[in-house]
Amino acid sequence: MLSHLRIESTLMAKFNPITFIQEVRQEVSKVTWPKWKEVWITTLMVLIMVAFASVFFLLVDQVLSHIVRFVLGVGS
Repeated sequence: MLSHLRIESTLMAKFNPITFIQEVRQEVSKVTWPKWKEVWITTLMVLIMVAFASVFFLLVDQVLSHIVRFVLGVGS
């Protein structure tokens, strides 16, 4: 148990926030960011798919609702 605490304390002692920030900036510079056009096309595709899924689930919900009402004899 005591050796575990010693290992943690030596690891924590080696942490340097400035070095960490420098390494983060280096890694961010390696990222390939998408072009603006790609972002817009992908956004539009997602919105269109969300609209299709919404309509689909609305229709399925309405059909199942009518079936349940018919089977249970609830409503007019």
